Amino acid sequence: MTTGTTTYAALLRGINVGGSRKVPMAELRTLLEGLGHSGVRTYLQSGNAVFTSDHGDEDSLADELAGALADHFGFTVDVLVRDHAYLRAVRDACPFPAAELEGRQLHVTYFSAPVDAERFASVDAQAFLPEEFRLGERVLYLYAPDGLGRSKLAESLAKPRVTKGIVATARNWNTVVKLVELTGE
Repeated sequence: MTTGTTTYAALLRGINVGGSRKVPMAELRTLLEGLGHSGVRTYLQSGNAVFTSDHGDEDSLADELAGALADHFGFTVDVLVRDHAYLRAVRDACPFPAAELEGRQLHVTYFSAPVDAERFASVDAQAFLPEEFRLGERVLYLYAPDGLGRSKLAESLAKPRVTKGIVATARNWNTVVKLVELTGE
């Protein structure tokens, strides 16, 4: 990597789910390359892209990509961009025993801004045990032993009264780890 370049992951929210808001990964790669980024790769079909850039910061890169997606596809897509150091710090700070869990049992929700415990005060955490969540730096870690699809806690945490005013997008632990690897190469 040359001086001044940073490797990022773009996390797109709510695409390619249930047959709507289709964003083919080949077109996403082409869009990122058209914005002047290099080393563009995608991971899975759920809106994960890795790229290297020598301009911008996380927020401006996310805004730039969101604008390009809206222009190209005709619908808005929430985008978060995070650099390798941040993604690695999120992985390393996991408060749950990740090595002992299946990837489907542990999830990270990335937020567009810092969050505090007050935002989640209306969620009765005790009522959802053994499911648990913990807050980190612009993230929420969720332990859902039966997976995200069956998680009542995840459902409660995603309610508009909780996520109002921020962009939130979740990834399972396998994807969290893979994005750290891909941005670190």
